[in-house]
Amino acid sequence: MTGPGGVGKTRLALETAARSTADHPDGVWVVELAETTADVADTVARVLGLWDEGGDPVDRLARALRTRRSLLVLDNCEHVVQRVTELAGRLLAEAPGLRILATSREPLGLPGERLQIVPPLDLPGAVRLFVARATAAAPGFALDETSAPWVDAICRRLDGLPLALELAATRVRALGVRALATRLDDRFRILADGRNVGPERQRTLRAMIDWSWELLTVPERVALRRLAVHAGGCTLDAAETVGDTGAAVLARLVDRSLVVRADDDRYRLLESVAAYSLERLQQAGEEDEFRHRHARYYTDLAERAAKRLRGPEQAEWLDLLDREAANLATARAHGDAVRLANAQGWYWYLRGRFGEARSAFASALRADTPASPASPARVEAAAWLAAFTMLSGESTDSEQLRQAALSPHGADAFAHAKAEWFLSHVHWAYGDLAANEKRVDNALAEFRARGDRWHTAAALATRARFALGHGDLPAAARDAETAMSIFDELGDPWGRLEASDALARHAEITGDLAAAARHHRAALRVAEDLRMWPQVSFRLSGLGRAALLSGDLDQARDLHERALDLAGRHAARSAQEFAEIGLGLVARASGDLDAAETHLRAWIGWLRGIGGTAGVVFAHTQLGFVAEERGDAETALALHTEALTGARALGDPRAVALALEGLAGARSLTGHHETAAALLTEAAALRESTGAPLPPAEHRDVDRMTTRLRTATPGGITGTSDR
Repeated sequence: MTGPGGVGKTRLALETAARSTADHPDGVWVVELAETTADVADTVARVLGLWDEGGDPVDRLARALRTRRSLLVLDNCEHVVQRVTELAGRLLAEAPGLRILATSREPLGLPGERLQIVPPLDLPGAVRLFVARATAAAPGFALDETSAPWVDAICRRLDGLPLALELAATRVRALGVRALATRLDDRFRILADGRNVGPERQRTLRAMIDWSWELLTVPERVALRRLAVHAGGCTLDAAETVGDTGAAVLARLVDRSLVVRADDDRYRLLESVAAYSLERLQQAGEEDEFRHRHARYYTDLAERAAKRLRGPEQAEWLDLLDREAANLATARAHGDAVRLANAQGWYWYLRGRFGEARSAFASALRADTPASPASPARVEAAAWLAAFTMLSGESTDSEQLRQAALSPHGADAFAHAKAEWFLSHVHWAYGDLAANEKRVDNALAEFRARGDRWHTAAALATRARFALGHGDLPAAARDAETAMSIFDELGDPWGRLEASDALARHAEITGDLAAAARHHRAALRVAEDLRMWPQVSFRLSGLGRAALLSGDLDQARDLHERALDLAGRHAARSAQEFAEIGLGLVARASGDLDAAETHLRAWIGWLRGIGGTAGVVFAHTQLGFVAEERGDAETALALHTEALTGARALGDPRAVALALEGLAGARSLTGHHETAAALLTEAAALRESTGAPLPPAEHRDVDRMTTRLRTATPGGITGTSDR
């Protein structure tokens, strides 16, 4: 049985021996070797009652065991492992009925040896042990809603090691679990003098690890202390590059149960071993050097990854960066934080980790003290920060934007173009839409001039959204289809997802709901595979819109509720707003006007705060319809008038047409039937002029108004039509 110190190998071996006496009728012996420094065979012989009668003790043991069916438990062999191996090999060869169960922090390496690695306790098991010991040590302690999170934190940070948990439990009476959990950074002092029973090496956490440290060779000690700079584990390449740790030495540390090799071929230290090793690194005077080497390695890794996150290897490199999240965070604290954050920007965006990115860029820029505040790296970081501020649901003022990216990066026109595209991409529905579109056009020209196909496709996909916004459906379709073709050629999953958004919107506008749903479903699969949760939310809402227009209100409600929940869990404010507006549409279609109003009003303040004029216009239009359906002509007229003003300022013909239809409904309530009919005719003509007449699925409001007009004026109203 192997495993790290304090994991419970001895206890498990004794329990195994006690249960196996029937299988070993000629005797079960337990030999404790922890304090043995003399001949191992002598120690074993004394336990078996074979006193010194002269001659070789190994021969005496072999003669005594040759005809017996017996079990020999050799406990704590790590410091005499070579002598135990030699003895066990000899005895097993000469005593066919003998079995040996050894416990050690490393295997014996005998032929035929069956290895049982004793792992630390899983979290539920660790909690049970800790609670049992803490209850005994501190009468009145109980696991409840208040204490449970702290107990979980203690058990996780102590890696589920039974000895460490038992030592920690003795501190509950004096400290309580909250104070204990928050002081585990100083674990060797907190868990000192934990108990006065058992071997000296098991009385404190430090003594337990000291025991293992003393058994290491000098190269193994060097390797172990240098591994401490890695956070959350590392690959073999990282261990070799950062710490000059060879594979053979690393394998020895795994054998000695001081390094854990995970299923994904990553190597990690238990947290207590890492804390101990870091102390040794500091004592050796090596911490600064290897912190800097660690930072350089992971900065280089992030920069290599950034190039591969655009293309067919996207998913693979996203997963790699996920695994290295802790190392990358540590590297930012000890290296060039601005450079590393810039390398991670696209990764954070793809993963939807907007808050983390915003915090990292803000921190990096605060800590950086460059010779030139306007250096390209700082300007790039400021652009990322502005973008992630927007993505986190907050606006940035014009001065921040100007400093971020809207002034050129000196002579680096390409960097300027990338920043302009990305800022416009993330802010496309907010602020000055015409200015956003102009910046995308400028960026696109630069990308085409440089022959950069990825950025060309990205800019085209963004420009397609703007084309939809001002009613140029043919241009939107061309740009989106070209972007999709390029991204297909490049094999970029995010790019396909991005281009499909404009294609889905185009299909919905033109009434092809089957195509819209098909685009959304394909994009949903990509977003789920990449774990891009904000995009998953948007696509669920997109499918919800298609279901709504198809008349399946139950499915539409379910999809929007799922989208809202997901967006909320990932703090994706734009996705939350889109999902809740969808729930408002579903509620209105279901006749629940109170619920519709609640949903539609929920985000108006936020939209105004970030310059979301298009969203405000749409919400006001829908609220105007709610008022009209209630028969409240005055409120409906005010809301639709305000919406019409905003829609005309946006230059969105579809938004203007929707507001005109809303005004027609309000006028029909006040008896201004001729005006209402004229407004409906104007709206229909405007929709026809964009190549997107009102699809049948969206006729409900206009049909209601038309019926009202015909009922009020049986003789007919000039200008109305069946459309």
